[in-house]
Parts: sequence; C-alpha cells; structure tokens
Amino acid sequence: MSEGHYGLGASRHASVIGLTKSPSTLYSMAMAQEVSKPPLSRRLFLAAPLVLAGGVAWAQQGGNDFQFKRSSLVVVSGGREIKFDVDLALDDVQRARGLMFREKLGPYEGMLFDFYKEAPVSFWMKNTLIPLDMVFIAADGTIKSIHANAVPHSTETIPSQFPVRAVLEINGGSAKLLGIKPGDKVLHPIFGNA
Repeated sequence: MSEGHYGLGASRHASVIGLTKSPSTLYSMAMAQEVSKPPLSRRLFLAAPLVLAGGVAWAQQGGNDFQFKRSSLVVVSGGREIKFDVDLALDDVQRARGLMFREKLGPYEGMLFDFYKEAPVSFWMKNTLIPLDMVFIAADGTIKSIHANAVPHSTETIPSQFPVRAVLEINGGSAKLLGIKPGDKVLHPIFGNA
C-alpha cells in the first residue's frame, strides 16, 4: 500500500471515529472490518510457503532432536538380497534435513528419500559429516545411477542423471563393496514391490 493511500485511509478513519461516540457503533465498525478479512483458509494458504521455508531452515540447523520413521528395504543384487534399516525422509522438511549432522551410520543403515513421483533431483552434502553413496531409484525400484563417496560439507550439486522416485543414502563406498549397481532392484512398499 502506498504512503498516500495509507494516509487517506487513516484520516478518513479518524474522522469517522471522531463523529461516532457510541461504543456499540465502534464495535459494529470493528466487526465489519474483521468480516472483510480474507477467509482463514486463504490466509493459511498464503502463509504456507513462509512456514515451509522456516521449517526447512530449522531442519538445516544442528541438533539431535529430529525424528524420522524407520523402515527396512532390500536391495537385490547379483542374486543376493541385502537388507538395510533406513530412516524415511517423506516431506520437504525431512528431505532438507536428511543425514545432516549425523556422525555415523551402521554398515547396513541409511536414509530413503521419497519424492512420491519421478522427477530429476539434485542433492548436496552441506552440513553432512560423513561420506555417502547416493543410490538414485526409479518408481519401479530399479537403480538408475549411483554417486559414490559424496564429499562431506560440499555444496556442489549431485544430480540424479535420470528422473527418479527415491534416493537411498548409505555409507560412502558401501555400494561398491556390496556390489550394488545400476539395474539392481530395491524392494520397499513405496515402489509397490514389497
């Protein structure tokens, strides 16, 4: 609102109050202004990006009070089934936090990021303390590509190279050590194959 418009509204409002001495009239005027506000749903919709941005910023700060749902998945590679226990990153705030500030992962632990539909995605390692392998997975559970040994604290983007539904992060070097490669299958309920 421009200063000129604000000034005009303020002087008109002041003159109406000066002419109106009755408390009931002032109450009626206040209620009329309250009714003229946009509906709550619209105000919440417009505020949602600010709340989301605040949540993402909070997620990227340190602290150990962040909780994820846990699940298990299986990678089928070369006729073997390799089981991992994973944290699930299911929303924007959880995906923004990821494995940041985590000091260690067990040999068969990781995090599964679910994007709910296939799309190109990119990751970085800001505030991530340990090297990670990023396993990029299609909607049917097929591994499309692997980025090995992502460098801790790096802000260089790591693209998926293909549209993917999910990304599995495991300890750096684990994919090679376990023989996990593009074309292998990941079994988990999000892919409809477990």
